[in-house]
Amino acid sequence: MFTPEPIPRPPGPPASSTPLRDYLTGAQPGVDQGYVVLPRSLAESMPLPWQRQMTTLLAEFHQAFGHLNWPIYKVVPSRRERLADLDEDQLAEVGLIVEIDSDGEVVYRDRAGRLVNDPEGTEVLVSCLDPIPGQQGGHVPPAAPAAPW
Repeated sequence: MFTPEPIPRPPGPPASSTPLRDYLTGAQPGVDQGYVVLPRSLAESMPLPWQRQMTTLLAEFHQAFGHLNWPIYKVVPSRRERLADLDEDQLAEVGLIVEIDSDGEVVYRDRAGRLVNDPEGTEVLVSCLDPIPGQQGGHVPPAAPAAPW
């Protein structure tokens, strides 16, 4: 039956055509511009229904993209640090050197000898100890849900 009333739009924003990209664009742990890293110990600590859903999604993902020539990934826990705060080992890790120029000023250079203009304002990734409990740590309980009020 026809009604002269307009069809009401569902509340909230319209559905996105890129929901995963939208979600991953935010500041989510374990996400950078190229990769999503899930610590295995946390994934295996999820409640059983979540693990079943994750297994189904990963199986479909690997079925769809398993034909590609996948490398073996080496994941290194890292943190952002100001270049000016790094010690010699950390500088070497990120491929930089520090030296004193002819004016007696401390300067930072990359492997090609290019000067880093703003070491105080430049952040780099340096390796750190992994704060996520590993599999030997056993079950990791999730955080308590936020209070509804």
